[in-house]
Amino acid sequence: MMQTAYYQLPLATKPQQQATMPAADSRASVTQLLAGACATPCSTAAHTFVQIVPPLSRFQLALDVLMPMLDARIELPQRILVAYILYSLYAPHPININPFKSVLCATFIRERDVAVQVANSGGVGENEQLIWVLWKILKGDGSDIGPFSPNTLARSPLPPKLRAANLTFDEDTPVVPLPADPVGNVHSSAQSAVRESAQGQGPRWAEDASSERDQEMDKLSRAMTLLLAARDRVLTIAEQRTLLPAIPQLAAPPMVTSVDLPGIIANNPVIAHPLVSALLAADSEEGPDTHLDVLRRLPPALPSFDLMGRLLRDATAITDGATGGRTTIADLVRTEVLGWFIHECVSWLDRAEQDERAGNVSDDRFAKGVQSLCRFYNALIKFAIVDPASDADSAEMAHFTLRNARFEEANALYRVLASAAGGF
Repeated sequence: MMQTAYYQLPLATKPQQQATMPAADSRASVTQLLAGACATPCSTAAHTFVQIVPPLSRFQLALDVLMPMLDARIELPQRILVAYILYSLYAPHPININPFKSVLCATFIRERDVAVQVANSGGVGENEQLIWVLWKILKGDGSDIGPFSPNTLARSPLPPKLRAANLTFDEDTPVVPLPADPVGNVHSSAQSAVRESAQGQGPRWAEDASSERDQEMDKLSRAMTLLLAARDRVLTIAEQRTLLPAIPQLAAPPMVTSVDLPGIIANNPVIAHPLVSALLAADSEEGPDTHLDVLRRLPPALPSFDLMGRLLRDATAITDGATGGRTTIADLVRTEVLGWFIHECVSWLDRAEQDERAGNVSDDRFAKGVQSLCRFYNALIKFAIVDPASDADSAEMAHFTLRNARFEEANALYRVLASAAGGF
């Protein structure tokens, strides 16, 4: 975990001096934090805010610095981070008693109206991700946001059902809209609204929605959060069961990029197969080439072989981008990925062997990789996916197994390949 010293903020690690930190220094430190923390998890940035601002100054500083930034014309990741920090200051308590709830509600309404106007014109609002983050916070699910960086949240596309026009929920507490100046900054007169509870009847800002629809939205939102988390950690069985039914909706349009796929494959191969299958089957503008390139460059690890084996048996029908006809995922992966994947595995293991001989690594990644690749290739021969008698299919593996014949699996595979080629 990154330490607060990463930001080089003054007095961040000396609690005994925080009580006397001048207000100007606190403001400068918070401004520096907001400018440099958008690549780190929201929870880390919020923790740093608590460290660098004395307890008695946090509320006033949030009023004077954070609240205006929530509605200012600044970068979207910074606005997302500001919203999370306002939530996190009172995270141990229900959102209903968070003194900044009315501000978050008002911003949600205002941003949602803007996004709906853009959607009605046929576009997608630039603030959709901020609206979703505010929706999560106001529903009491703000903790789901903490592990992700503002940059990640800002660039992650949303499924159509989680866009602004669909994000509505009932709220008993009346919402008092905050006045703003022409450039979007909240007036100081609006700050007093945060300190006072709303009295009497106010306009209801939630649209009528059925309980069933609300549950569906919550499940999809939870699944989206889990898919983001799947890049960095292994999901529990319960989390996998929550995510799997929603994968088709999260893949069209794709909610993850090619940069995200290797992490998901390495940590969650059970999730990776339906996800990659859905991505290849989706009729997206960029086509399957981006995702196929990720598959070609996977390392020779068990999750990679598990995924490739599943894809090579996947009979899902998809459109052939080259001919415009129909093919299957299995045929596409066999013709466009498998040979390149084997070549990349061999190259990866050659580099691993060099690193081992040079003393740069102390683990057994090379030996395990050779064993796993040979077992995988034996399975390909068993299921008639590759022809051991074909030089085009097996020449590279024949040379590789001969070079590494000291390993039992490589020796056995070389004998199979040599026999098929008429060598024995």
